Amino acid sequence: MKLSDFDFELPEELIAQHPTDKRDESRLLVLHKNTGEIEHRHFYDIIDYLKPGDVLVRNNSKVIPARLYGTKKDTGAKVEVLILKIEGNLCECLCGNAKAIKTGTIIEFSDKLYGECVERRDEGIRVFLMHYEGIFLEVLNEVGMMPTPPYIHEKLKDNSRYNNVYAQVNGSAACPTAGLHFTDELLEKIKAKGIEVLDVTLHVGLGTFKPVKEENVEDHKMHSEYYTMSKYTADRLNLAKKEKRRIIAVGTTSTRTLETIINKYGEFKECSGDTSIFIYPPYEFKSIDCQITNFHLPKSTLIMMIAALCSREMILSAYKTAIENRYRFFSFGDSMFIDNE
Repeated sequence: MKLSDFDFELPEELIAQHPTDKRDESRLLVLHKNTGEIEHRHFYDIIDYLKPGDVLVRNNSKVIPARLYGTKKDTGAKVEVLILKIEGNLCECLCGNAKAIKTGTIIEFSDKLYGECVERRDEGIRVFLMHYEGIFLEVLNEVGMMPTPPYIHEKLKDNSRYNNVYAQVNGSAACPTAGLHFTDELLEKIKAKGIEVLDVTLHVGLGTFKPVKEENVEDHKMHSEYYTMSKYTADRLNLAKKEKRRIIAVGTTSTRTLETIINKYGEFKECSGDTSIFIYPPYEFKSIDCQITNFHLPKSTLIMMIAALCSREMILSAYKTAIENRYRFFSFGDSMFIDNE
């Protein structure tokens, strides 16, 4: 597959700059992958396409205020840092002007937090030993900013709108945005209809949003992201598979978690680890039947994944329809449900 195979023209005005007033009032494009039929609905209609016995799997990772602005202690030069992973007091970060950050460089973020570069990695990534007083996440909440993507130019009025209502486990540098459309009320209605709702965790980092630069898709190297699955979730998913009930992933990060585990163990299992799985056509999905997802960037690993679920031609045709019907794209945009019927 070539990178250019996943390109499309998107009018800039269709890039959503803010969320809808109410989460579940975003639009929903329903794509029936067996027929190519398309329906235009609203997200609160998703319940009409879910059946009793279905299993909805969502990523409960929570976005942290991972964007930091600081100054180099020795020169006073300004530095922007995006925290990708936290392991104790060590933070793997993507840095602006990374060439100027050498081992031993100290970045002062506030009077409560500074970082010392202890390792240089490729592609602008540096590892910092963080120095602070108190609890790191509390300090981060004071000093850091929510890491909304660079194509969003409006300031976010409410930080909670860049997290899902069910987000629980701190650790993501970007939101698993397919879940932004759910409200607590809608989730209660879904459960009352007999749909099981299960959680996995994948902390979104560079693996999800790093651009693909290689024209030959197979040459792209995914960065790893941490995931975990509980015994309860594993047992319930294995039972659903045994009983031939549908598994519906909320977002590409949930899909990557499920596919990673089932490829590794042949079934779902209580586990945790790092995944760098890269899904693109042709790929045979082993874990999911359907997908709830947003509208993704051209030439991204995300559009490649959903193209593998039906076909590249079908996805590009659906995106063309979405553009013609003025759907909103990307993180704060509208939603798509890829149905297996």
